[in-house]
Amino acid sequence: MKNIIIDGVEYTPKTETANKNKDGLEYVVIRTYSAGVHAGYIQSRKGKEVVLVDSRRLWYWDGAFTLSAIAKDGVSKPSDCKFSCVVGMIILTEAIEIIPCTKTAQNSIEGVKEWKN
Repeated sequence: MKNIIIDGVEYTPKTETANKNKDGLEYVVIRTYSAGVHAGYIQSRKGKEVVLVDSRRLWYWDGAFTLSAIAKDGVSKPSDCKFSCVVGMIILTEAIEIIPCTKTAQNSIEGVKEWKN
């Protein structure tokens, strides 16, 4: 979105900010080189190694075209998604993309039922 100018004052449209938990950890979507896509709270990062807590693997999704769209708006077809159970902690050693999530997106991701076959 473009900034607008009213009476010579420039205004920036408000956007939803990154979402954090009570400990100040940010909720993110992470794409890895070979371990798939994960969503959770980023506890630490050192180079390509990321530690996520309260994390889910996003194995298959519907109702969002890209991971950027998932991180911004979530998924619009949660019943068609295949997301794993929540794990307390996971160490991802080849993180290649880290996208902060909005609260809307986090609620959507957390709202997808745990997939079981």
